[in-house]
Amino acid sequence: MTKPEQNEAAGGGAHLEASRRDKLRKIGELGIDPWGGRFDDRSPIGEIRDREDEIVVHPLKQGQRSPEQTGPKVRAAGRIVLQRKKGKLIFLDIHDWTGKVQIFAGKNQVGEEGWALAQCFDLGDIIGVDGTLKRTNTGELTIFAEQLHFLAKSIETPPAKHKGLQDPELRQRMRYLDLIHTEGVLQRFLRRTKIIHSIRNTLAGEQFVEVEGPTLHAIAGGAAARPFTTHHNALDIDLYLRIALELHLKRLLVGGIERVYELGRVYRNEGISPRHNPEFTMLEVYQAYGNYETMMDLTEKLITEAIRATGRGRDSQSWSLPWGEAAIDFTPPFTRKTYDELFAEHTGVGPHDAPAIAALAERFDFNPAGKHPDVVKNKVFEEKVEDALVGPVFVTDYPASICPLTKRKADNPAIAERFELFIQGMEVANAYTELNDPDLQEELFNKQLEGLPDEDSMAKMDRDFVRALRHGMPPAGGLGIGIDRLVMLLTDSQTIRDVILFPLLRPEAE
Repeated sequence: MTKPEQNEAAGGGAHLEASRRDKLRKIGELGIDPWGGRFDDRSPIGEIRDREDEIVVHPLKQGQRSPEQTGPKVRAAGRIVLQRKKGKLIFLDIHDWTGKVQIFAGKNQVGEEGWALAQCFDLGDIIGVDGTLKRTNTGELTIFAEQLHFLAKSIETPPAKHKGLQDPELRQRMRYLDLIHTEGVLQRFLRRTKIIHSIRNTLAGEQFVEVEGPTLHAIAGGAAARPFTTHHNALDIDLYLRIALELHLKRLLVGGIERVYELGRVYRNEGISPRHNPEFTMLEVYQAYGNYETMMDLTEKLITEAIRATGRGRDSQSWSLPWGEAAIDFTPPFTRKTYDELFAEHTGVGPHDAPAIAALAERFDFNPAGKHPDVVKNKVFEEKVEDALVGPVFVTDYPASICPLTKRKADNPAIAERFELFIQGMEVANAYTELNDPDLQEELFNKQLEGLPDEDSMAKMDRDFVRALRHGMPPAGGLGIGIDRLVMLLTDSQTIRDVILFPLLRPEAE
């Protein structure tokens, strides 16, 4: 992004800033603090708009050009997003996080001091207004100002209205402007908060308790991912930003917290894409005496309740949400199919036909030589099947060899009691019947670490976790949900950067 692009997008220009600073000075000369202060008793604009039924239009009297109106007295505050001057009249549009409303300010109505203050208004300024809610002759809901208040000056000029913020990187880097000026962005992030609030409410209703585990780990565990490394000076040891929440939450199962979850940030030192950010939000849930089917039911409930919380779903008679040019049907119950069923359906190859599977893998530039057959099979599944899963679909019963933390089926140890939820080709949730056999867990950890160089951050076993298992962990179901991906799907966002307020970006050029 070039400097001219930044200046134009942010509305730069020395002469424009000089004009705004001159108005800043004039506001001070009026004896008004241009940075405002406490402004009590205001109503959100959305609530003010909801009071339109209180406006009374009186019968037109002889000689009147328009009927007289009476309406409620209101107090509002917001940012100026539109300004039109007509002689001794000013029309403003202000918005807050609940909506937008027009302000009418006439010189006769606001007085000399108020009118002088109004001459110092610029787009982007934050003002307060006391007035009466009425309608204009054209029927537009309007606050007819009686007193104006100045609450904060915008020194920078906002983006040109006809251009807005076109550059995606600029929108992400200057999210404050994106929230103000890009249609729908503020509401998307408010919907994100509703989704997360709904998840917490649903889990609380199921008697789960929320905890906060450590974000600095001495051993990077719980997932196969590259961690971020840091150094603790006092102890003179390397530490890792957590790549998963799992192992500490399972310790709490051992300790007797039977329904436990954490919703927090995890960090993986890996690539950036429309579906990946190195820092992201993860939900992990563990339920004693449950299994992966328990977690399927819980996952479905978490998602459908989140859809309801955003104002859609069963209450609006439809579970269909827009997704780009298509739609996603979240009508419960979600489809459930086994890994092998889907493999055969989408590849045309039998799930146990190793030679045919190896031939398919080679087509994806994957050399199957020396690889475990299930690793080869899973590569084909990732390349050929996952993108085709429109969903929502629970993919169940994965090959056990690629699931080291998962309990095996009693009647078929080659199959792990695991599911992944796919929606629009994205893995959104991953769940297991948790492995609680300490000896098998240690054996599987050792196999997972085979071949890794000693200096690899993943080449360390969490022996304390194995020790915890030896004290007895109840049978349990465990679930992980990528919150950012879920929010993408529930807000029709095509990139993860549009649902993370401050995604990771390259440092801004000087």
